[in-house]
Amino acid sequence: MKAMPIAAGKSSFSLVDTQRLKEALGPLDGMVILDAACGAGNYTLALARWAGLHSRIYAVDLWEEGVFELRQRIRDAGASYIQAMVADLSQGTTLAAESVDLCLAATVLHDLVADGTIDGMMKAVARTLKCEGRLAVVEFDKKPGPPGPPEAIRLSPEELTALVVPFGFTLDEIRPVGDSLYLAVFRRG
Repeated sequence: MKAMPIAAGKSSFSLVDTQRLKEALGPLDGMVILDAACGAGNYTLALARWAGLHSRIYAVDLWEEGVFELRQRIRDAGASYIQAMVADLSQGTTLAAESVDLCLAATVLHDLVADGTIDGMMKAVARTLKCEGRLAVVEFDKKPGPPGPPEAIRLSPEELTALVVPFGFTLDEIRPVGDSLYLAVFRRG
């Protein structure tokens, strides 16, 4: 088994204003959604409630224990339209090119920058998103914590935008989704 991811087992979901996040993402019914670095699936299961039975959700993480827990939660919920997979997105993905409408990357990109694997992840996301598909990134405000990671590795909206745009994305909007979290939505051009 690979080394445990930096923030395995920690979720920012309890810090998110879910109503704000849901409104920002807009209608999700019938979409194909990728929850990148899903962990134990707190965001995944919220996306499933918001998107409904006519959607398809792929939840991917390299943390095997988290994916195992999510698979159990999927079985308990009878949510057969969610597929949880153990994979390192920084190494690519087996999802078909241009097959995903929305990718959610919740409080993970700062860790990928810190461990030097962000380029691989961004290439994989750009490849799997449809033209005009959206990348929704939740990150901690760049200020001292807690909660969240050390301020030194947090990404400001400007740093995040400079990181994402070179992979073929344009910024749609940035908005707060919690007391210490913001959402940046990018569109694949």
